[in-house]
This record gives sequence, structure tokens and C-alpha cells, in this order.
Amino acid sequence: MSDQKQPTEGLDAIIQQRIEKLERLAEQAPAYPHTFDRTHRSHEIRTAGEALIASGEKVRFAGRLMAKRGMGKTMFAPLDDEWGRLQVYFKKDDLGDEVFARAQKLLDLGDLIGVEGFLFETRTGELTIHVEKWELLAKALRPLPEKYHDMSVELKSRRRHLDLAMNQESRERFRRRSSIITALRGLLDAEGFLEVETPALQPLYGGATARPFVTRHNALDMELYLRIADELYLKRCIVGGFDRVYEIAKDFRNEGMDRTHNPEFTMLEAYAAYWDYNDMMDLSERLLRTLGERFGDEGRVTFGDAEVDFSQPFRRVRFMDALAEATGKDLAAVADADLAALAREHGVTVKKGMGRDKVLDEMFSLLVEPGLIQPTFVMDHPRELSPLAKDHRETPGLVERFELFVCGFELANSFSELNDPREQRRRFEAQMDLAAAGDDEAQQLDEDFLAALEHGMPPTGGIGFGVDRMIMLFTDSHSIRDVLLFPAMRPEGRQERPGFSAEWQQKADTEPKE
Repeated sequence: MSDQKQPTEGLDAIIQQRIEKLERLAEQAPAYPHTFDRTHRSHEIRTAGEALIASGEKVRFAGRLMAKRGMGKTMFAPLDDEWGRLQVYFKKDDLGDEVFARAQKLLDLGDLIGVEGFLFETRTGELTIHVEKWELLAKALRPLPEKYHDMSVELKSRRRHLDLAMNQESRERFRRRSSIITALRGLLDAEGFLEVETPALQPLYGGATARPFVTRHNALDMELYLRIADELYLKRCIVGGFDRVYEIAKDFRNEGMDRTHNPEFTMLEAYAAYWDYNDMMDLSERLLRTLGERFGDEGRVTFGDAEVDFSQPFRRVRFMDALAEATGKDLAAVADADLAALAREHGVTVKKGMGRDKVLDEMFSLLVEPGLIQPTFVMDHPRELSPLAKDHRETPGLVERFELFVCGFELANSFSELNDPREQRRRFEAQMDLAAAGDDEAQQLDEDFLAALEHGMPPTGGIGFGVDRMIMLFTDSHSIRDVLLFPAMRPEGRQERPGFSAEWQQKADTEPKE
């Protein structure tokens, strides 16, 4: 029976039994020692196994007890550390009756223990530590699930500590996440970008169209917003004279959740003076091609049933051309009222107050995005979709913007950045009109940012990568929850007020309200 299915009474009894074992173990040695001096981790022992056996060198290893298999006067037990599993061997004749009995009778699955001994291979060729000494490092008062597969997908996200403890694949996935982010930093550093930090708490939110989270700063007596993007602050750095800057940071958007959206997520934003969106397309290909070589198979990555090839030049298609392919019509020539009707014909929900830009965006999401499996730059969007992008240098009504799609979802968004402060003000004012009409995701007019632009910002290319989605691609994970250690989840039943005891909670819930 797994942990999550055990009745409270049964679980309480198990915990009490384990506490009693803990107290008996504590009679002989500290129950929770301050440290344990490891000489090797599991992967280091596997790598140096033959040499360690030949030399007879003692090893000190620590891990979580995952099973016990007793055979009279001997006991085999696998221990898990971060890097994998290693078998240890207890022998009564070597340890003595009392020490062996404590291991056999008082250790439970899930306990963290440290062992010291020499290495040997069993008759089946399994690398094993012959234990000469052992000690309890931490008692698992709660039992682990009996099998990893007993855990539901939801429970793995809610109880990530159990997911990590039970599943080496999960630990490997999050190690890979860290490696990919480290690689991104190295690649951008090599391109001459400077990593900077910008505020997560902002007096105005901007840089994207999204609904923010609102908080309050008591000392300043003012409302603040969790950032929805880093853009406007990074552009201030370009105004100030840095040529190339980037930030890998948490952003927050108060929006719905699905397989590619979490309200708290990681973005990589980068800006380069004297570049445009063409340069950013080239940078995107270089970054993803290198990541494909390092974390894929010669540039190819498997994602579900698809094989994504980052080694080939990425396809480039205009936004309106992609919609024309999907609908058979040139939507640029369709009137607003007719566009809404056409969108409904194709299954798009058109809500009251949606402007032309929103209708086009919804049509694209429904009709085009799912078919963009191989890396594809969708370019040259209508101006109303992109209030911070520079007008297209050749085609009126369009802006120089691209979105990069892979496996049916957006991976990056890039502009030739708008650097005319007068035009930027007009775009902001248009956004404010949308807000007045009921669009709660419209951008605010940021006077401080406009003042920065009025000091002069050079021609600039900018890009934002969804890091979590990138990790999804390179780990064949099909939900953003699987690549976030602690994703946002609905509460399980009634939540206790943090900082208050259960007794206070019960009293507060039962007392009559005035």
C-alpha cells in the first residue's frame, strides 16, 4: 500500500512504531548526527570499482535505504543517493550480534544511513559494499510509497520530495534542467552578453500583455506588481550603454494553467544593441543547434512521436501567410466583422471586446500552431499584435517580430525593438484604450521607461525564451509541471492558516462570526 492511500489511523500507527525504533537506536548513538564524512558517491564508486576492489581501500557511503533482503546471518540492502543506487551487505559474523540486530530489526525503508566498508562483487557481478560500520543519519518516520508507480502524476508534482526520492529519472531530469541553463549562460557569455538582474517587484508592470499579481509594500505604502517580463528594465541597460545584456529570471503572470503555462515560470530575455530581429533569428539557431548537439543525438531530439532536428536551417514563414495557408483566405483583406465570423466558422471563440489582433492571435493558436513541429520562425506580425516592436521596414502595417515554434508551442518571441519614444507613447496610449475597453491584459503607459527612451536607445534586437518549455523539449516532458520542481497546484481541501496551530485553526473555524 502506498503512502497516499493509507488511512490516517494506520499511518499514525506506523509513525509511532518508527518513533519507538528511533528511540531504541538513539540509546546507542545520536539519532540525528551533525555530519557524515563521505569518501565517495555512488557514481564515483561505480567508476572506480575495479581499482577500489584491488586496493582494498575503505569507502564511506551514505544513502536512503530502499529495500532489505535478509538471509539468516546476512542482509543485502540497496541505498540510493543523488546519483543512483548501490548495494550494501551486512554480515552478522563481522558486525556482531547486537549491531547486526539493530540494522535488521530497527532500520526501516526510507531511513538515511551511512556505511563504511570495503568493496567487492557478488557472484552475479553486482558491486557491493561489505559493511564494517554503519550509523543512522535520519529516521524516516513516514513510509515511502511501496512502488514509484503507486504515485499519481498529481502526487508526484505535489510531493516532489517523494518523486525525487523514488525515481532516479526525475533526479536526472532536474539535473539536466540545471545543465541546460548553465549551458545557456555559457553560450550567451561567449556571444558577448552580460548577465544582469532586474527587479521582480515593480511599480508598473510591462514588457508583455498579461494580467499581473498584485502585492503591497507596507513601508512605502504602495502597490507593487510581480514582474510579467524583464524587458523594460533590460532596455534601460541598453540606453545606459551596455551593448548586450541578458537575464534568466522568474516571471509571474496571473493567468490560466495548462501543459505549457504555469503562473511562475523562468524566462531568458536578451537584448543586443545594433542588432535586429534577423540577428536574433541567427542567435536562436546557434543556441538551439548547440543545445541539440550537447543534449540530443547529433542535433536531433525526440519529443513524443516527433523527432525534432535542430541541425538543419529553421523554416521561416510570415504570420499572415501561415494563416492564409490554414484558412485559404488573405485575412489582411477581410473586414473586422467578417473576420470574427470567419473565426467562429473555424471554431474560434470570439468574446466581446476582442480586437482584431486578439481574433487573429486566437485563429493562429488554433489553426496554425499545432502543426509547427520542426523549428519554425513565424515572422512579420500585424502591428496591433506587437505594441513594442518596430514597424517593418518594407511592409506597412506589419512589425519586425518573430515567434519560434517547436512541437506545436511557442519557444521564443523576438522584436526589432521600438526605439522611437514618440511612437512608443502612441503604442502605449493605444494599449490604454484597450484597457479602458475591458482588456485586463493590456500594457500600462510607463512614463519612466518613455523618459529613458527619450535619452536615446540605439537600434536593438530583443528576444525572450521560455526556459521551462525549452527544458520540456530536451527532456521529452509533455507537461510544464514535470520540469518545475514545485509547480503551482490547487490546494488539497481546506488549507490551514500558515503560522497558526491546528488548535487555533479549529477554534477560529468554529467560533461564531460577528
